[in-house]
Amino acid sequence: MDRRQFLRKGAIYSGLGSLYASTLGRLPLFGANSSKNNLMPFDLVAVRGGRPVEMYRRAMAELGGMEEFVRPGQSVCVKPNASWDVPPERAANTNPGLVAAIVEDCLSAGASRVFVFDHTCDNWQRSYENSGIEQAVRGAGGQMLPANMERYYREVPVRGGRRLTSAKVYERLIESDVFINVPILKHHASTTVTIAMKNLMGVVWDRRFWHRNDLHQCIADFCLYRKPDLNIVDAYLVMTQNGPRGTSEADLSRMRSLLVSSDILAIDAASAMLLGHQPQDIGHLRIAAEMGIGNIHLDQLNIQRLSM
Repeated sequence: MDRRQFLRKGAIYSGLGSLYASTLGRLPLFGANSSKNNLMPFDLVAVRGGRPVEMYRRAMAELGGMEEFVRPGQSVCVKPNASWDVPPERAANTNPGLVAAIVEDCLSAGASRVFVFDHTCDNWQRSYENSGIEQAVRGAGGQMLPANMERYYREVPVRGGRRLTSAKVYERLIESDVFINVPILKHHASTTVTIAMKNLMGVVWDRRFWHRNDLHQCIADFCLYRKPDLNIVDAYLVMTQNGPRGTSEADLSRMRSLLVSSDILAIDAASAMLLGHQPQDIGHLRIAAEMGIGNIHLDQLNIQRLSM
C-alpha cells in the first residue's frame, strides 16, 4: 500500500467512524446506562470505543468471566465466521485476536479442549489461513478443525421447526459441553444482516436447503436445536455494504463496538440496530421472536452499556 492509499483509507475510516459514533449515541443500545436492576445478571453487555480484545475482556468481566460459562473438564466448541479467503483487514471474518482471547479464556477456565471450526464458503484451507484465525487459535492452545466433508456431520432432529425439521450438524458441536458463537457484524445481500443467528449456518452441512426453503424461517428454526451458551459479536470493523464477502475496504466502517449475551435473539436485535435496522424489519429476527427463541425488545433487557 502506498502513502496515498494509506491516507485515503484513513480518511474513509475516520469519516465513517465519526458518523457512526454520533449515530450510536442516539441508539437505545448505547444511550444512557439505564439497566433494569444492577443487582441482577446482565442480559447483554455492549462496549464501544476500544480494541476488540480489550472490549471483550471488559464485557466478560461484567458477566463474571468465562468461568461462568465453562466448567473444569468441559469441552468447548467456538464458532467464529472464518468462511472467506480474505485477510483480517477486510472484516469478512471474525477478528483473529478476539478468537484467540476466547480460546485462552476457555482453557484458563479449565476446559479440557477447545475446538474451533467453520463450514466455509471459500476454500476451507485458504480461508482458515488467510483469515488469520487458524494461526491465532493454534497459538492460543486451541484446535482448528476442518469441516469440509459430509462425514464430519450427523443428522439430528430440529423439533418444532416449521421448515427445517432436521439437519446434519457438525459432530464435534453435537458432542461438546459448551458452545460459543463469535460472529462478525456484517451486511448480507440475502438477509440484510448476518450476525449470531445466521452464523449458525456454518455448523450444518446442507446450507443450500436453507436457501431453497425460506431462508429466514430456517435460520430461526435451527435455534430450536441448540442455541449457543454464549454469543460474542465482533462489531469493531463492520461491513456496511456488499456483504457477506465484501469487495474492498471501502465497504467498511470502524464502529469500535462489541456485544456479549447468552440470548441469541437479543444480541442480534441490538447488533442490527448498529447497522441502522429495526429488529422487527429483519425476517429471521421477527420470526424468532414469534417463536419465543429470545427477546427482541431492548427496553425489556438488563443491559450494561460501557464506553472505553
